[in-house]
This record gives sequence, C-alpha cells and structure tokens, in this order.
Amino acid sequence: MEQKNNPLHGITLEQILNWLVENKGWDYMADQVRINCFLKDPTIASSLKFLRRTPWARERVETIFIYEKQKADRKKH
Repeated sequence: MEQKNNPLHGITLEQILNWLVENKGWDYMADQVRINCFLKDPTIASSLKFLRRTPWARERVETIFIYEKQKADRKKH
C-alpha cells in the first residue's frame, strides 16, 4: 500500500530522532518535549526505548520532525 500523503512513510523512529538531534540538539528537544530521556544524560538508545513505550511522546516527536524537516527543506529551495 502506497502512502503518498504520509510524510513519515519509510522513516524509522531512530532516523527521526537522529535527524532532530543532529539538526536541533538535545536542548531543543528537551524544551519541546519535557521528558527525562531528553533532559538528563540524553542518548538515542534511552530515548528510543521511552518513545517506543509512550505513544503521546512519540507523536509529539514525530510532529516536531515533520514541522522542522519541512522548514529545513523550504530553506534549501
């Protein structure tokens, strides 16, 4: 099934998190989503574990990714 209108199609949670951390940083992520795995000694592994178990936090991170990625893509053009 093709998902033309799904901006997250084919992108893993790990790819999303890596992109956000590389482009925005942990401090930005902690400001946007107030969770301990972003606030205290953040790592990709601990964040993935938490986000996979916590749907509301994962949705928030995915929403931030879509917004920030679209903003970054617009700046390139």
